[in-house]
Amino acid sequence: MLELKGITKDYPSGDTVVHALKGISVTFRDQEFVSILGQSGCGKTTLLNIIGGLDQYTRGDLVINGRSTKSYHDRDWDTYRNHSVGFVFQSYNLIPHQTVIANVEMALVLSGTPAAERRRRAEEALKRVGLGDHLKKKPNQLSGGQMQRVAIARALVNDPEIILADEPTGALDTETSVEVMEILKELSRDRLVIMVTHNPELAERYSDRIVRISDGLITSDSAPVDATRERLTPEQVQAHAVEDAKKGKRSMSFRSALSLSFTNLMTKKGRTFLTAFAGSIGIIGIALILSLSDGAQNYIAETEESTMGSYPLTIQSTSVNMASMMGSMMGSAAETAAQTVEEGTVSSRDLVTNMVTSVADGANENDMPAIKEWLESNPGDIEDITTAIEYTYDVPINIYSSDTADGPVQVNPATVMDALGISMGQTQTEMLSSMGSSYDVFTELLPNRDTWERDYTVVAGRMPESWDEVVLYIDENGRISDYTLYALGLLDQSDLRGMMADVIAGREVEQVEGTSYTYDELMGLTFKLVPEAYTFAEQADGTWSDMSEDDAFMTDVINAAETLHVVGIVQPAEGNDETNWGSVLYTPELVEHVIEAGDASPAVTAQEADPTTDIFTGLPFEESSTGLTMEGIEMLIGQLPAEQGSQLQSYVDELRAEGLSDDEIAEAFSEQMASQTDNATYEGNLELLGKGDLDNPSTISIYPVDFEAKEQVDQLIDEYNDQIRADGEGTEIQYTDIVGMLMSSVTDIVNAITYILIAFVAISLVVSSIMIGIITYISVLERTKEIGILRAIGASKRDVSRIFTAETFIIGLVSGLLGVGVTVLLDIPVNAIIYAVAGVENLAAVPVGAGVALVVISVVLSLAAGLAPSRMAAKKDPVTALRTE
Repeated sequence: MLELKGITKDYPSGDTVVHALKGISVTFRDQEFVSILGQSGCGKTTLLNIIGGLDQYTRGDLVINGRSTKSYHDRDWDTYRNHSVGFVFQSYNLIPHQTVIANVEMALVLSGTPAAERRRRAEEALKRVGLGDHLKKKPNQLSGGQMQRVAIARALVNDPEIILADEPTGALDTETSVEVMEILKELSRDRLVIMVTHNPELAERYSDRIVRISDGLITSDSAPVDATRERLTPEQVQAHAVEDAKKGKRSMSFRSALSLSFTNLMTKKGRTFLTAFAGSIGIIGIALILSLSDGAQNYIAETEESTMGSYPLTIQSTSVNMASMMGSMMGSAAETAAQTVEEGTVSSRDLVTNMVTSVADGANENDMPAIKEWLESNPGDIEDITTAIEYTYDVPINIYSSDTADGPVQVNPATVMDALGISMGQTQTEMLSSMGSSYDVFTELLPNRDTWERDYTVVAGRMPESWDEVVLYIDENGRISDYTLYALGLLDQSDLRGMMADVIAGREVEQVEGTSYTYDELMGLTFKLVPEAYTFAEQADGTWSDMSEDDAFMTDVINAAETLHVVGIVQPAEGNDETNWGSVLYTPELVEHVIEAGDASPAVTAQEADPTTDIFTGLPFEESSTGLTMEGIEMLIGQLPAEQGSQLQSYVDELRAEGLSDDEIAEAFSEQMASQTDNATYEGNLELLGKGDLDNPSTISIYPVDFEAKEQVDQLIDEYNDQIRADGEGTEIQYTDIVGMLMSSVTDIVNAITYILIAFVAISLVVSSIMIGIITYISVLERTKEIGILRAIGASKRDVSRIFTAETFIIGLVSGLLGVGVTVLLDIPVNAIIYAVAGVENLAAVPVGAGVALVVISVVLSLAAGLAPSRMAAKKDPVTALRTE
């Protein structure tokens, strides 16, 4: 039951107040057709709006099913309009960009009804009013009567208790008016229908009750209700309260809001696209900057990684400050300018002595065993930030050709330069090695096998799996240098002898024609591994001699030596800028095997068995020939060869015959022996024999994964040195960082430029956000009546705000996607230009993460820009909005 108690409604108008309703008290039955008649401006529509919850009364009370509405909140009125009231307007008030069925479904959308249920109920409502065949049409494709039927279907789709019709036939012809009235009459059989009309004839013909209003007051009522008799009992009031509670709080989902907004935006495709494109300009600018910046960073990272492969952080047993040496060689301009020389005299400039002094001052003996132990403990998870940590040993890797038919042919160390008549001393060789270059063709692979796949592409065979397997490294075009062919014995080095002398003498040198080999021929190659100690042989007198120049001896040694097999042919992988192709690559296990084999050799075993005697001369080392006792002399004589022992024994007998005591004989013997020793040492002999110590590398090369990782390694070394200084024991690490001297700030410069450009371009994002806010504000103004319609069928302020928020979300999303998409397309010509100018392929590419972030930023900025307009839309008065045209 619906009851109005002394309802008044006042409107402020400037300095005065308009009294639209002056105390309306009326009660309506649950099922009846009531017509409200009266002149224009008498308050009929105001009364209807108050009954429907669109407008609020000033005083009095509206009682719905026994419950006063004085305590109603906004959400209660929204629920009431959505579930209990259905509006039918004179001007139909259909949403023009929605289809017929979408208009009818709107009330169900607001109540959160599932899609399938919405569809079924909307179709039933349209069939009930005779429009079952017009579901997909737009309102502008219907006649006036048909549009009013759609409005009626929308009003009854939620099965409301009350239908409110405001001049439902005012815009219709007589015949159509009758059809509409018949529908309303039928609906009044099971619900309350209240109609406002100017037409007394229709009211008399179809209404069950006529209420007349004049100047804000009821003047007559054809079938008044006794409120006392009709008033509900407490039990009935409670039952209605329970029923209302079951209806729940209605709510529109964000998905539904997106659908409504998308449909509206599609009615203005041109404006929507231009708005989205304008909003995407800032995104395009930033995306282009990021694509170039990220590409540059990746290029730098690749360059750094490949550079790290050629110039790692190097720790040598004896570290030299290269920067000091270079500075001394070049000399400073300030120092030169400060020097003054007396006129008429010539003064020397100490270039060489300064260089040597600076090198000596900067030289440092690194404790290699301690450093190796520290690195193997994985400090700071150094293994995660390095591609490899390589340990190099001063152990000769002597490799010979397996074919000894023409005598021994040494393959490594290479003898090509010797054949040309160019002498390479040890100093030059060590300098080349420190710079990452070598005249040898055998090169050690990094210990991290993951880098093999990164750096090399196998074109035949496979990568080595054990110490006795090697691969041949050719260039990307399948070529190998003739230097390598001569070094490996595939070409005869004797052809090179005298060639350089002919060049120096100005004689013509015959050009040697190129040769080619099949993969099978190259993979059939084998080599012989001869550890250094095996080039020494024991002589008849018990001493040992270097036999490397004895071809017959070396031929026997080579034939008996272990074999190395070529198991694959590789080329540089894409992105590998290493120039050391044309070589043979071997595994680090080969070095370990050489050290182990050398340790087990007869020569090393002989020297280690007698640490006091030089096995090459049979004489004691200088430090062992002093401080001998008589017992020691006798033991030494017993260990020497018979002839030498007999000579020494005769010398001792002569001294004893002269009457010397044992102590005097020992002292004289020590002096005599000291004069016969050489300058050899026990350690020097072992080094000459090629003995190595796996715990004591000569060089440690650390390969960081990138430049940032290199800085982390630098930090770890600094922390190690700090600890050494704090403990006061041990030796600090001195290392060489060539890359650090060349590329210390490239990344920082690129980042700084990127940030500056983004800051400038971000201004356009702000401008586009303001523009989106303006467009949303215009959309609110254009859709004011739609806002009123939505509020009339139960939309809350939050729903209205959500619809316009969804609209800005869509624009922001489209702007972001459009910006990133356009940038991806622009990167194609940009990359073409960069490749033509700089030769760098595919530099510009939008990072996936950055692309997603830019889309999110576009959406967030659009939502922020649409916040004020959407709130303004939510605050619009529904009655005023419905009157907007």
